[in-house]
This record gives sequence, structure tokens and C-alpha cells, in this order.
Amino acid sequence: MPIYELPDLPYDYSALEPALSGEIIELHHDKHHAAYVKGANDTVEKLAAARHAGDLGGIVGLEKTLAFNLSGHVLHSIYWENLSPDGGGEPTGELASAVAESFGSFAGFRAQLTAATATVQGSGWGVLAWEPLAGRLIVSQVYGHHENVGIGSTPLLVFDAWEHAYYLQYRNVRPDYVERLWDLVNWEDVSARLTAARPV
Repeated sequence: MPIYELPDLPYDYSALEPALSGEIIELHHDKHHAAYVKGANDTVEKLAAARHAGDLGGIVGLEKTLAFNLSGHVLHSIYWENLSPDGGGEPTGELASAVAESFGSFAGFRAQLTAATATVQGSGWGVLAWEPLAGRLIVSQVYGHHENVGIGSTPLLVFDAWEHAYYLQYRNVRPDYVERLWDLVNWEDVSARLTAARPV
């Protein structure tokens, strides 16, 4: 039985049009995200087989493969929930206060996350996360799926900068795609993630 499962989308493939085409969403979810889920499950099985055989000589490669696929699964699962056909605008309440405290203003935060996502070298993500040691929000660039992230930080809002997320529609103009993502942000979801991440 698989440990990880591909989550259903919270909307129809075409629900995010015109910002993101139904074709992109279908391929992105059903092929790319599904591949990360399969990769994570396959690697868990390989690790179990290696333990059973008492042969952990390939542990470095297996652990790296698990981290890559599992992080891809986690980030995509957040990404789908972060987007909504009724999204956009600006956050309110505690999230708005946290953004202002950590970045000075919503405009400053938006500019930083936009730049972080648009300038990822190669494939990766722009991420808004809760950093527990300082008790503040941070923006990170994630390369691939699992590098350049503060350990212990909790992703709240993730912008996918892999080409499969936008290339069919936006070609090589990643900044245009990133700007359209702001029209889809589900601030209720982001707020709920902040509440869950913060200590009571």
C-alpha cells in the first residue's frame, strides 16, 4: 500500500483560467506531481529492501532521491491549495500584520517573493515561510525541491518556478507567469497555514 497519495485538486482543471490553462494544470497535477508521489513511494520501498538485506551502501543516493521526490510532493500539495479561482488581492488579519512586521509592507513582500521566484536559477520555487527561531516570515528561493531552505521553517505560500508549471502558456517569460499567480493566491489557505505553524 502506498505511503504517499496524490491529492485531488480542489477545483476543475480549467478553474484557474485565464491565468493558468486547464492543459497546464492537468499535466502538472496528473503527470508531474504524480511522478513525485510515485518516486517517493518507490524510494521508501528501496530503502526498506536495503535495510532488510543489510546493504545500505547506496543510502546517500536513496536519501537524496527521497528528499527530492517527497519535497516535490509536499510543495505541490501546498501549491494547489494556495491557488483559487476566487483568489487574489491582499491578506487580512494576522497574516497581514505578520507580513507588515516582517517585510515592512505588503508591497515590499510582494516584490521580494516575485523577484525570488522569477530569478531562481534553473528549476525551483519561491517560498513564503514561517521561521520559528526569530518568530517571523521569510522568503526563500528553493532550488530543485529541497535546497536553500532554513531547517524548521514551515512553507505557507509557494510559487512553482519549474518550467512545467508555465512553459506551455508563458514560454520562457517566467516573470509574466509569476505576476499572474498573484491573481490566484488563496489568502485564507495561507492564513490557516500561518495559524497552524505559529506556537499557541
